[in-house]
Amino acid sequence: MTRHGFTLTAKGPFDFGATLRFVEDWPATSGLPSDGRALRFAYCAESDWLPLGVTVTAAPDGVAVATTRAAGPPIRGEVARILSLDVDGSGFAAAGEADPVLGDLQRKSPGLRPLGFWSPWEAACWAVIVQRSSMLIAARLKQRIAERYGAKVVVDGATYTAFPPPMTLLQAGGLGLPAQKEEWLRGLARAALDGVLTSEHLRALDPQEALAELRALPGVGPFSAGLILIRGAGAPDAFPGDEPRLFAILREAYGLPEDAPPAAYRKAAEAWRPYRSWASFLFRASGYGASERS
Repeated sequence: MTRHGFTLTAKGPFDFGATLRFVEDWPATSGLPSDGRALRFAYCAESDWLPLGVTVTAAPDGVAVATTRAAGPPIRGEVARILSLDVDGSGFAAAGEADPVLGDLQRKSPGLRPLGFWSPWEAACWAVIVQRSSMLIAARLKQRIAERYGAKVVVDGATYTAFPPPMTLLQAGGLGLPAQKEEWLRGLARAALDGVLTSEHLRALDPQEALAELRALPGVGPFSAGLILIRGAGAPDAFPGDEPRLFAILREAYGLPEDAPPAAYRKAAEAWRPYRSWASFLFRASGYGASERS
């Protein structure tokens, strides 16, 4: 099979090894075999909803990427967005200088950038599947849907399954989920086909406007909207408006009272601009005793 290669250069600190270590514990990527040297996955590119396989390895000042089909600018942009290499991170250290608590996290995890979902569409589906479910069970359900309806792609001799594109789930039979969740997923599929659940659309909006638009979608609440925008579309400077897990971590880190209002968390995050998403990711990934699980 012909492989197509390109490189992505990081602007600012970046440690691909830290990305690989994060993947090992992230339920949304469960089932991905890892040799500790490469990130391999299959997904349906939001630029055309066709499947492709991707291999990412370390390279000087960034990563080397090989794909199973020709990778034009849209796919290059998608892979860069997944790895947060589409953002100039040169100024992230300044946020840590302005906020010593964040700075301490940066020193503990130098070069760790957010790893995103393969697409906002897949992030939205995960947000629905995981509602009122454990992470482990949700990961199994998501993988089962992928195996039943998704395309299989051979990457470096191993078979990977891409989560199905919206047009497939819209026409699929039973997904093995509660009826309400299946109805929500089909509503999200229609939104994706209308161009709402795309990185280009969501990143073009002001973060608050994007969050409001996402909350209007079926099955998407405040937490899910933040997940889709930050980890799906890769928006670098959005702050979740309602995320109990992150708020609990911030209370511990900053000594905030148990009844601190949302405004207190937003105030703490002001020092992180224009990298509020990145800082939130570091807090959740390091977790002050808790680890990132969504």
